[in-house]
Amino acid sequence: EEEEEGVDPVQLSIFAHRFMGIAEQMGKTLQRVAVSVNIKERLDFSCALFDCDGGLVANAPHIPVHLGSMQEAVRFQVRNWGSNLKDGDVIVSNHPQLAGGSHLPDITVITPVFRNGTQSTW
Repeated sequence: EEEEEGVDPVQLSIFAHRFMGIAEQMGKTLQRVAVSVNIKERLDFSCALFDCDGGLVANAPHIPVHLGSMQEAVRFQVRNWGSNLKDGDVIVSNHPQLAGGSHLPDITVITPVFRNGTQSTW
């Protein structure tokens, strides 16, 4: 008998917690190295991981209002840049209408992650 392919709940839990941990560590690092009082003390930032299409994979529990706009910002950059990015590229975006920002003071820093020369996530 062939087993039905499905999601292994143990692996799902392990990876969900791992990805959440990465997003949380991104936030701790940002807070530690920040110069801005808005980031360092007010904690006015959010960090998240996205798949290759810009879909949200995991987010840290920072400021949730950013997350809806962050996903659209990443998706806009996926459409805009396509496969023209290379390892080491970083995109900085703050356009509130075109690129998914919520307002001009919100700056979204988007970094593609590459593995073996191929982009794997954001």
